[in-house]
Amino acid sequence: MNPSTCDVEEATFDELVIAHSHATPVVLDIGAEWCSPCRVLTPMLERLALAYAGQFMLAKVDADENMRIAGRHQAKGFPTVIAYSHGQITDRFHGAQTERFLREFLDRLISSHNVLPTVDQHALPTSIKHTI
Repeated sequence: MNPSTCDVEEATFDELVIAHSHATPVVLDIGAEWCSPCRVLTPMLERLALAYAGQFMLAKVDADENMRIAGRHQAKGFPTVIAYSHGQITDRFHGAQTERFLREFLDRLISSHNVLPTVDQHALPTSIKHTI
């Protein structure tokens, strides 16, 4: 089993998606077994999760079993893929995509996640202000 991939349900969503996204970006894949585009996209995302070796976590949600998660994310079609970084939604797309599109999506997510948040210079003690 790939350690960069997990199945998510309502009870584990906050821990596996929100909390985890503070350390590593999370790609939330909302799909269904009956969905043909999902059967194409999910294996591609799983292969990329292996290839990216821990640079992001793939969190898979079965929409039929977890309608609240799908509803909360306004998933109007499947697959719906949502990027989480630092507890916030940062990007999303719908439908099956090419590997090139997925790699660009993932690279943007990882790059933006790794950028340090802006530091409020006024909130820092004087001794620290001069070292930043």
